[in-house]
Amino acid sequence: MTASPQHTDPALVERLRRQIEERGVLDIGGDWQPLSGGRTNRAWRVETQHGRFVVVKLYAPATDNPLFHNNPDVEGKMLNWLAGHDIAPRILDAFKTSDGPCLVYRYISGANWTTGVAMAARSLYRLHHVAAPDGLPCAPDGSAALTDQTCAILDRCTSNAARAAASLAPSGLPVAPSERRMLLHGDPVPGNMIVLDGDVQYIDWQCPAIGDPCNDLAIFLSPAMQMTYRGHALSPVEREAFLVSYPCADTVARYRVLAPWYHWRMLAYCLWRYERGDRRARSAAQAEQICLTQASQP
Repeated sequence: MTASPQHTDPALVERLRRQIEERGVLDIGGDWQPLSGGRTNRAWRVETQHGRFVVVKLYAPATDNPLFHNNPDVEGKMLNWLAGHDIAPRILDAFKTSDGPCLVYRYISGANWTTGVAMAARSLYRLHHVAAPDGLPCAPDGSAALTDQTCAILDRCTSNAARAAASLAPSGLPVAPSERRMLLHGDPVPGNMIVLDGDVQYIDWQCPAIGDPCNDLAIFLSPAMQMTYRGHALSPVEREAFLVSYPCADTVARYRVLAPWYHWRMLAYCLWRYERGDRRARSAAQAEQICLTQASQP
């Protein structure tokens, strides 16, 4: 996350500050600087009395997002689980406030990922090979599961564009489940990838899963997600360089076959967001539709 000039409610900040201090875990000192990057929750960078910076993250009320869940309990569990792997920030406290669940973790003083697809590919591969804790949900695995998920998203839409998207289902041969149980971040977008010392650490662990690593590759490569967080999609050269750099050739080959289903799913998700007031989601949906068409060509 990066600093943001967005307005902060002083009364909210004061309530959070007081409740953190009452717990006696941290001595919060300096100004609360709003952070940008996440699209659902609110977060601030705050200096402690010892001159270190922490992130105070306040979770929004539960939403009905059909693709990216927002579970504070899971994020706290994941940050504890990943301690020592140098791939996620160190958790300092997690508790419920009068304004919602709150998480405090060590601030990573890097920058949001914007370039360096080989680095991103290697970091995701390393993440996928960390042992996963028990209790995580299973990601959709194979073309049938992706079709079911996409249809469920489109069923929640009412626009003509969504009805048209339903007819764009990939017509390729079915792809069987991989039955792999790898740790997945679930939302590896530029806003959740912090570059530090030539490597990537991941924040916003509120929707992790286990399953086929192609799911994470698809989210990272999604033109809609790149446009949302970086301002523009990856170029064809960048996309290919990312895939070539991911160290498992079998996973890359599988992703290439499944790409039409992943683009179709993201198209549906963008249309769902558009119907809920996200005006930028329409151009993101168009970008996904173009990729869907290209990926479906023999």
